[in-house]
This record gives sequence, C-alpha cells and structure tokens, in this order.
Amino acid sequence: MSAKSSTNRPSRADRRTERQQAIIEAAAKLFAQLGYSGCEMERVSTELGIAKGTLYLYFPGKQDLFFACVDLGMSQMQEAIREATATASDPFEMIARAIRAYLNFFDENPHYVELIIQERANFKDRKRPTYFEHRDANRGPWRQLYTDLVAEGKLRDDVPVEQMLNSVGNMIYGTMFTNLFIGRSISLDEQYHAIYEIALRGITRQTAN
Repeated sequence: MSAKSSTNRPSRADRRTERQQAIIEAAAKLFAQLGYSGCEMERVSTELGIAKGTLYLYFPGKQDLFFACVDLGMSQMQEAIREATATASDPFEMIARAIRAYLNFFDENPHYVELIIQERANFKDRKRPTYFEHRDANRGPWRQLYTDLVAEGKLRDDVPVEQMLNSVGNMIYGTMFTNLFIGRSISLDEQYHAIYEIALRGITRQTAN
C-alpha cells in the first residue's frame, strides 16, 4: 500500500514545477494590474501567502519573474493554437482555427496583452521581444503549409510566403491590441471570420472577364 501511494505521490521536482507555475500565473496578473514598476517581489509573495525568501528560491529577481510571466503566456498561446488545429485535416480549416484560437486566447487572458506592452515599454534594449521569439520558433509548420498551398495552386505564387505569414500575423496582432484598448464591437466569431475572409479572400470583388 505504501509503495503504491509513493508511486502516485508527486515528486519533489513536480511539486516545484507546480509551485513555480502558480507563482508565475499570480505574478502575471499582478504585473498587468500594477505595472512593472509597481509590482514588487514582496507584493507577489503577499498575494501568494509565501515568504519573500521562498519567492527568491524560484526567481533571482523581479526581471526574471517578469520574463517568465511573458514566456509562459506566449507558450500557452502557442499551445492553444496547436490544440485547436490538431484535428483539422483541411489546411484552410487549420488557418481558420488558428486565427480563432489566437483571438480567443487573448480575449480570455487580456493580462498577457498588458505584459507584451510592458515588456516593450520597460525593456526596449531587448533584441527580440518574447512574443516574436515564440512566433518565429513556431512558424516552421505554417511556412510549410503555406508553401504547399502555393505549390498546389491554392494560394497566389506572386506573393512571397513570408510576406503572407507576416500580413496575416500582423492583422491578428493588431486586432489583439485593438480589442484590449477599445473592446470588440462584434462577437469573437464575427471578428475572426472577418479576418479570415479578408486575409484569405481579399476585399476586392471578383468579376468574370
């Protein structure tokens, strides 16, 4: 009985990982609420009900904790997109689901949008913001998908694939910020559908020659 219980009990490493993620998730919301300069380590430890010294066992300083918060948010966003597109067999359905998952993630987690803004405002010397590090690291499969669609004659061949990816990405990136700043005037479904239609079909009327 004791051996079985021991097997099911989380390991020390698992417990540390769980505690670390709990710290990051709590800190992310505090940074979004109070701002980087206004969110001190002591405030985070108070929120979590742990000693300040315990917090420093996980993160050497506030900057390390802040970057961990942004990194977790971007990792979770990419995971949400992977989960949403995993069962899609049609490539255009994958693109549609990815756009929908992206907008939905930030709609449900607006504090991560705040952290993206704060990272840019407080760490302008960083060569590459965390958002774009994650975007570039996860772009390979999408680049291949678009390349295949071009080869199959389903996407235009007079526009570079990288430019297509950047255009669609910038459209949803800008929408994410607009949603935070002034809110959505239409439902999320209507919004993602409009982006998909404009990005993939354009806004010009197709007429027969």
